[in-house]
Amino acid sequence: MFVGIDVGTSTVKAAAFDATGRELAVEARPVGLDLRDGVVEQDMEEVYAAVLAVLGALTARVSEPVELAGLTGQGDGVWLVDAAGRPVRPAASWMDGRAHDLVDGWLADGTFETVFRRTGGAMFPGSPGPLLAWLDRHEPKSLDAAAAAVYCKDMVFQRLTGGERAVTDVSDASMPFLDPRTRTYDNGVVELLGLTRRRGLLAPVSDPVATGEVAGGTAGGAAAAGPAPGPEPESESGLPPGTRLANGPYDLPACALGAGVTEPGDGLLIVGTCLASLVATTELDLGGEPAGLFISTDRPGHWLRAMPAMVGTAALDWVLGTTGVRHQEVDGLLAATPPGAHGVRVLPYFAPSGERAPFVEPRLRAELTGVSLESTPADLIRATCEGIGYAARHCLAAAGLTGTLAVCGGGTRSPAWMRLLADVLGRPLRVVEGEVGARGAVLAAAERYGVALDTAAWTEPTLVVEPDAERAAYYAKGYEEHLRRLAEARDRARR
Repeated sequence: MFVGIDVGTSTVKAAAFDATGRELAVEARPVGLDLRDGVVEQDMEEVYAAVLAVLGALTARVSEPVELAGLTGQGDGVWLVDAAGRPVRPAASWMDGRAHDLVDGWLADGTFETVFRRTGGAMFPGSPGPLLAWLDRHEPKSLDAAAAAVYCKDMVFQRLTGGERAVTDVSDASMPFLDPRTRTYDNGVVELLGLTRRRGLLAPVSDPVATGEVAGGTAGGAAAAGPAPGPEPESESGLPPGTRLANGPYDLPACALGAGVTEPGDGLLIVGTCLASLVATTELDLGGEPAGLFISTDRPGHWLRAMPAMVGTAALDWVLGTTGVRHQEVDGLLAATPPGAHGVRVLPYFAPSGERAPFVEPRLRAELTGVSLESTPADLIRATCEGIGYAARHCLAAAGLTGTLAVCGGGTRSPAWMRLLADVLGRPLRVVEGEVGARGAVLAAAERYGVALDTAAWTEPTLVVEPDAERAAYYAKGYEEHLRRLAEARDRARR
């Protein structure tokens, strides 16, 4: 049995696979987000407890011996931990908006663009650079008390393995301090952001993927520098002591692996809380509009050009909650109104920290237009799904999509939305269902440990959704209108 652990923003999952890639079982637990006045935080102990809970439940259901496990999770944000990996304060989420004034200033004085030209990463308020700079100014005692500023999966990895120090991988480190050419931290960028005295908080980059053994055995690999300081009891994690575990990559590149997106030009659209567009590339072009990021992968010379828009299914969830519509009603309502939603239009930029891809506008907000007393919940829902589709098309174009397109994430559970997306994007969709991030985490672990798996079988799409030619032509015109309205909204956001 192979186990993939995916520590998501709102849900923590563990999935078991057999050697052919067949999904045997999945366990999931929700975790909370504390949202207030632009601040978005998470309780690290709640997150870690959810990891232990899903692993315990999974191994109780499937009694096969565990060959190895891979770990992935949400990226960005700041997770401050002490030497044992315990929290110093709540984690600042990638959705956090408190540092938007800093980003505004860096946009104005050229720091933002300079950082992008050096690292290929366009900072946004919820990325580690702005958040660490904000904490250094407003909450320095938290940084003083921390041994490391890590990412979500790194905290979990250190505690599961009992490692003496935190480590991260090249994918998580890609934003915003990593030089993608040398695969090491760019100290000049650290200095530009005023964080030189906090340089020691950046976790060492383990290249390739960090490995170790689940506590209770002997921690090893790049994750450990000596004896484990206090292993978790065997019964806590559910994984047998000594189980081989690999840390990383984080959820976006893990999903790319799990969907088989590795050839240059091929792309992946993740329709999840975050609407993420990724395109595999061997070309490092740091020109053009500074937006998104280049994610370093386990293969030097190979990157993922990523355009992770801030809001995906979260936008639809907000509309469903506001209208009182249940998720299981979405497909029926999408069929109840025609393309164009009777003139209702949605710019789906609902995140409190604005947008980060394929452009950065910290103050951009969602807009809902064309609504009248005759508008129905079906119109609002279709318009939201269409707006998300237009945003995805914009991101994929900016990322350089030229090959096939795979789609995964919670949105794939709606057949009607997948048909709509195929029409809006004007191309076939290779739909990959199941726990794609966890699947990718296992494939990364297998590569690191030299375990041979049939990756083609592991990443085979569930189905292919073809676009309708007439609707695709309609939406091609709608996309041009979307870009016009977006440009006007961006102008207003800057005033």
